[in-house]
Amino acid sequence: MWSSPRSLSPASRGWNGVNRSSEDPSWELVSAVITEKAFPIAKEAIERGLSRAKNDGKNIKWSFIELTNVELDHKKLCSMIMEKKPSLVINTVRTPGSNYYKLTMTIKEVLKNLGMPTLDLSYGISDEYSMSGWSTKKGDQGNYLIHVTPPGDSYTQAVRELSLKMDLATAGILYDKTVLIDHKYARLLENVPTRHIMREVGESAADFWNKTQVIQSTDVSNYFVVGSISHLSNALEVAKKYDLRQRHHCWVLVTKQEGEPSCDGCTNLEALFVHPVKVDDTRVGKEGPYGADKLDGLFYEEISEYTVKRIFATEKYSKEPIVATCPGVGSARPNNNLYAALNSAKLKGIYGDVVFDMKVGYQQIRMKVEHLNFTTAKNRDTQDKGYFTYQGDANVAVWKEGQSSLEQYGAVTFYKVVTIVQPPFVYRNNETKKFRGYCIDLIDEIKKILKFEYEIYEVADSHFGSKNKEGTWSGLIGDLVQKKADIALGPIAVMAERETVVDFTVPYYDLVGLSILMKKPEVKPSLFKFLTVLETNVWGCILAAYFFTSFLMFIFDRLSPYSYRNNKEKYKDDDEKREFTLKECLWFCMTSLTPQGGGEAPRNLSGRLVAATWWLFGFIIIASYTANLAAFLTVSRLESPIESLDDLSKQYKVKYAPQKDTTASTYFQRMANIEEKFYEIWKNMSLDDSLTDDQRAELAVWDYPVSDKFTKIWWTMQEANLPESFEAGVQRVKDSLTSEGFAFIADATQIKYATMTNCDLTQIGSEFSRKPLALAVQQNSPLRDQLSSAILKLLNQRRLESLKETWWNQNSEKKECDEEGKNNDGISIKNIGGVFIVIFIGVVMACITLVFEYFWYKNKKPRSKVVSVKEHMPQKR
Repeated sequence: MWSSPRSLSPASRGWNGVNRSSEDPSWELVSAVITEKAFPIAKEAIERGLSRAKNDGKNIKWSFIELTNVELDHKKLCSMIMEKKPSLVINTVRTPGSNYYKLTMTIKEVLKNLGMPTLDLSYGISDEYSMSGWSTKKGDQGNYLIHVTPPGDSYTQAVRELSLKMDLATAGILYDKTVLIDHKYARLLENVPTRHIMREVGESAADFWNKTQVIQSTDVSNYFVVGSISHLSNALEVAKKYDLRQRHHCWVLVTKQEGEPSCDGCTNLEALFVHPVKVDDTRVGKEGPYGADKLDGLFYEEISEYTVKRIFATEKYSKEPIVATCPGVGSARPNNNLYAALNSAKLKGIYGDVVFDMKVGYQQIRMKVEHLNFTTAKNRDTQDKGYFTYQGDANVAVWKEGQSSLEQYGAVTFYKVVTIVQPPFVYRNNETKKFRGYCIDLIDEIKKILKFEYEIYEVADSHFGSKNKEGTWSGLIGDLVQKKADIALGPIAVMAERETVVDFTVPYYDLVGLSILMKKPEVKPSLFKFLTVLETNVWGCILAAYFFTSFLMFIFDRLSPYSYRNNKEKYKDDDEKREFTLKECLWFCMTSLTPQGGGEAPRNLSGRLVAATWWLFGFIIIASYTANLAAFLTVSRLESPIESLDDLSKQYKVKYAPQKDTTASTYFQRMANIEEKFYEIWKNMSLDDSLTDDQRAELAVWDYPVSDKFTKIWWTMQEANLPESFEAGVQRVKDSLTSEGFAFIADATQIKYATMTNCDLTQIGSEFSRKPLALAVQQNSPLRDQLSSAILKLLNQRRLESLKETWWNQNSEKKECDEEGKNNDGISIKNIGGVFIVIFIGVVMACITLVFEYFWYKNKKPRSKVVSVKEHMPQKR
């Protein structure tokens, strides 16, 4: 705390509330003006204002305290102020930024502790940072510590106003040395959905272009150029020279100076021009010697003259100046009411009225917005779009055609998108050169949300991206690394090595792994498939057994004395009188194999033994045939020798390989390398001479401790030759045989699409090495968060599911293949139709036989019956 050497009487503090101007007309107002050497216009303008007040009969004396030392301490500054013995202090040290922050804080703290009536004209809005030293005013301090924001500080609020009105997503602010805006970096666009970057620019066009490139690298294409007229002209020259115009770039030129920017030879260039305008035209010709900086000069001149006149008009000052030693603490007096003096009338400035407030005052400057259109090298069209008046936190705007008329001037956010053709994610029409597919619909949906436009092209090498031995990336990832594109679009798998050079959004698709593509098992249909159940030699043996048994039964019936043939008298009264001729034996053996049965068996025991043996043989044959027929027809449809990667690795007939230089080949190569490294580790441990016998025994095992599964798989793949492209791999599968063919390992979505468009192919087993699919952007690009937010929004709206349904289940390229489950429900007519042919042949043969029998009987001549004399003679009774 500072202590005062002696208490000060109310009279000694001035402004005691008693009107003593008539009593002591010699009373003199002593004013100390604090300025900075880098801002001479403030000193010049205030001196003009105070001189005008003095010339108007006001007894005033003033002196300047010009500061250059930013490290000035409290005690030294207090001594410099009190040396002037002022009754009023005017502070014009402008910026609370990094260079002068400590100085402005020191000034305000010293003046507050002295209780000195102060008109503070430093830069800064009403926040704790810029109002340091006066962030908290106690008691009546608000009556004599008055802050008014100069228009040189408030005119930059045009950036905030237009960012809101134009609905800009990004903004780059390029300002010159005439603009003090560092202190607004965090507050200028606070609570405005505009991502921004600020850069100070030198006087040369070359430096302007360099800083513009820095801003462009952050995907910003809306440029606010704030500063002098020459600075604005540099911006137009750069826009012309480097073709930063048309819809992809927006230029907003903001200045506090008078005049208009120029651009020699500019064509097809548009910009918004924002500048202050006079609201009082009655004082034309009285603006003072300020040149283009009339806004600053008139403000300081008008407010200093006004302040002195209001003090003399409302208060009587004591002859005694403030007496204090430094450090010291003064106490404010209630009658020292500078605020009431300033508010006793109204200050109408040429550029707008000045508002005095207990917290923060300001000038209501009017900023006019014009549209500049450089149509030709010599012609420029200027169109008035409206204006806004600065009123602290809330500006009053009047637009000619409504707010929407300004939105059209914002730069269309434009991105370059690189993609790779992989149906159904991306198709390419070779005639129209246009793209379509799942990913194209996805980027169009994101485009609607984020409001941008894009140009899409296909990657040159048709690869997703991998790193070569030199460390250079190819494919989609390479184009992002080399900054050829802003977004990589396609079914890009998120991989650890890729994440080191690019950024990925949140996944937009399910986890996708690797899968196996093979040709469907070829089951050729056959009408006589029921005959193939048994091999030809078996059918031959059955036929031979049939004829042999029939002939044997005929011989036994002929030779046996107990057969019907040889005992007709004995069996003449039986109902069944079956004589086993050769024809009857053949019929008996045939019918014995059917559910109908063979009928009456032979009468002789030997014949019956032969029949029983045939029955047993027939039962076994029929049972075996029936069981094998059912199994044969079922297994032939369900046969699939390969079900997984393990099945592939355990056999040698079917060759297999992934596409060369893809994530699939990288996966197997790395797995093999990992196994090799583990083997080396185990080998080095087991052969370490420093190990004791007990330690070496702990490492001794009967089996090989490290798996070599992928080492063998990768070797087999290399022996099979990796296809150069996905199409080549698919064609190799089509050309292969089912049993000794080729299995192609690739991305599961590619395999799924291949089976969807080709009924001869099938996807084997489940996916492995699954990874998410996402969009890729340049590393540290703000696009990652924007795209991720849009993807999550589409996910919540179930739009991604709709896209999946459109491009998979409802795809016009999808083939209607026979469903395997449906085919397994029953036996096809193609495989069992032969039995109907057998019936047809049997019926045809029966018809032919009937015709033959008919004509044979009809044309047969009756034979004469030879009758013996005995038979012919009647018998005697």
